[in-house]
Amino acid sequence: MKAAVLHQLGQTPQYEDFPDPVPRNPDEIVLAVKAASVKNFDKLRAGAAYYASYTQLPVVVGIDGVGELEDGTRVYAAGLTGMIGQKALIRKGQYVPLPAGLDDSTAAALPNAGFGAALALLRRACLSKGETVLINGATGVTGRLAVQLARHYGASIIIATGRNPRSLEQLAALGATEVLSLLEEDSLFVGKVREIHRRSPINVVIDYLWGHPAELILGALKGSGDFTPRVRFVSVGSEAGGNITLPSGVLRSSDIELLGSGIGSVPQKDMEYYYSSVLPDMFRLAASGNLKLPTETVPLAEIASAWQKPTDAGKRLVIKT
Repeated sequence: MKAAVLHQLGQTPQYEDFPDPVPRNPDEIVLAVKAASVKNFDKLRAGAAYYASYTQLPVVVGIDGVGELEDGTRVYAAGLTGMIGQKALIRKGQYVPLPAGLDDSTAAALPNAGFGAALALLRRACLSKGETVLINGATGVTGRLAVQLARHYGASIIIATGRNPRSLEQLAALGATEVLSLLEEDSLFVGKVREIHRRSPINVVIDYLWGHPAELILGALKGSGDFTPRVRFVSVGSEAGGNITLPSGVLRSSDIELLGSGIGSVPQKDMEYYYSSVLPDMFRLAASGNLKLPTETVPLAEIASAWQKPTDAGKRLVIKT
């Protein structure tokens, strides 16, 4: 089969022939892969300094994708072998059927972004209908999805922050009720967050940036000696930096609960809930046009150039096999 093959950590996967995967037991089946997304995790795992880098080379890259079972059923699945190739092994029965009308590229791109958006909202923040949500870093793929899902899950007010003016404008059509630019002076940005918090107390912050933007928001939520509303602040990403300075007075003066959302912080039961209920719901929403996730799709033969080429921050790169 043709596949994206990595020969050395830190190098670029190459389009070349690779042996077809062969099931090793009755629980493994072959999936004819149609599309697989390229995520930050895929690139990190192919690097030399990542804790979960590949240990056996050469290897086909890619952790998940969509394809067809032997009977023609279209499904999404995580791979037991690399998914950016024409065939892969998956575990029997551990896949999500795709609804009619959902294109392969969107289906391949949605699960990873959905994990960072839906579980953060539903399981870590425990969002309730009518609450106010702030999405910090909403112009990226996962942030844009979080805006749409917050609306779908019943948030009454959705505040979106970001640096890209054009992308911020687009967020209003996706469900954001207010947008704040991180390009503004810090004092102006903090003042706007405080004013929103005074008018409509912010119940949930889903943060994809951390770093300085998170410091500004946490500072804006600081209390002044009165009773304060509870805020669940969920850290999902660290695009603006992995560390912050957090004065203890921010936590003592306000009812802020700091949480994380990621593989290590999500219980197994929540993962099962995601694949059994949340992901099928997102697939249905996307198939009906009520959930949008822009993709940049390239053929497998162009994997080497696509792997190195920067992708628009609001799009997910998808490889069609």
